[in-house]
Order: sequence, then structure tokens, then C-alpha cells
Amino acid sequence: MSRVVIIGGHGKIALRLEKILADRGDEVTAVIRNEAHAGDVAATGAKPVVADVETLDVAGLAPVLTGHDAVVWSAGAGGGNPARTYAVDRDAAIASMAAAASAGVDRYVMVSYFGAGPDHGVPEDNSFYPYAQAKAAADARLAQTSLQWTILGPGRLTDTAGSGRIAVGVDKGEVSRDNVALVAAAVLADPTTIGRTIEFNDGDVPITEALSADSR
Repeated sequence: MSRVVIIGGHGKIALRLEKILADRGDEVTAVIRNEAHAGDVAATGAKPVVADVETLDVAGLAPVLTGHDAVVWSAGAGGGNPARTYAVDRDAAIASMAAAASAGVDRYVMVSYFGAGPDHGVPEDNSFYPYAQAKAAADARLAQTSLQWTILGPGRLTDTAGSGRIAVGVDKGEVSRDNVALVAAAVLADPTTIGRTIEFNDGDVPITEALSADSR
């Protein structure tokens, strides 16, 4: 049994992940900003904790993470406001890494996107640009930490039923949120994924096999 804290606990991927982890016997804490979402989180088997990561500094975040074995960052500003995108997807994410280290939580899984990084190629006049820049900065910082990190890069997200099968490193595709949650759960249980960026879409290979093959 692992104790996992998920930041951004009311997101579509996070809610799926919470149920998967709770069903397999993990102890799950879901950090949410809106107390009205607590019921949705509790229904998955996770424990809701209300905390606004956008306004908390490292010292404020560390107690929220203390006592857990792993952190999953699945939060996001949702676009539309560049300042808030940088505040959440870059600054708060980076603060959570320092808070995890301060709290003694070594394992950290970042939900990013396929193609994230300094060479993302999104033009500055594109509304996606602040998000691409924010994720590039956060992912780069995570890779520089001493945390036991894994970065997940799913392709275009869909709400189709999860197949439990993926293709690693295959671009120009899409992936169900079900499968993203299943991949996140799998990497938390697989230490061979530490220190790796795993980009994936829906495919034909069972998730555990795909992750193992990608590590060779």
C-alpha cells in the first residue's frame, strides 16, 4: 500500500486515477481548490484536502505533502489566462517539487503532454504558447531535481473508454483519459520508470509491457 497525494484532484484524469489507486488499496489524498468538489473526490475513495496551490508557497505546500510516498501533479490552470497559466503550471508546479523534497516525499510523477519541452514549436501568438512555455519550464526543473521523477507525455486527450493498451513514442495520435490514468498508476508501481519521460498514445501493447519495453 502506498500513500499517494494528487495535486489537481478534481481533474478528469485525476478522478480516474484516484479510483484506480483506491481500488488497488492505496491511500489517496486529493488536493482540490474548490470545497464543492469534495464529494466527487470522496466518491472515488480518495480523501479530499482543500488547498489552493496557486497561492501557497513551498512552506505552505510542504505540510500538505508530508506523510505521503508519492506526489502526482495533475493540476492545470485550464488556459485562457496567461498569467494564471504561468502561476499554476509553472510556478506552483515548481514550488510543489521543492515542497516534496522538503516534506521527504521522493517520488514525483508529472502529467505533462506529448511534445512538451523547449523545442515545443508553438508560436508566441498562439493561445497555447503560455501553457507550452510553462510546462517546458516545469518539466525541465523536475528533471534537474533529486526527486525520483517520471514525466508523462500523453497525446491529444479523449473521453473514449480505456483499452489498457498504448504505443510509446508514437506521435500524432490521441489517448483516452482512462489510459492516461492507468499509465500513471502503472508508473507509480514501477521503479524502472524513474528518471524517464514517457510519451504515449493509445496503441496495441498492454501498458505494463509497453513501459517495460520502453525501458530497455
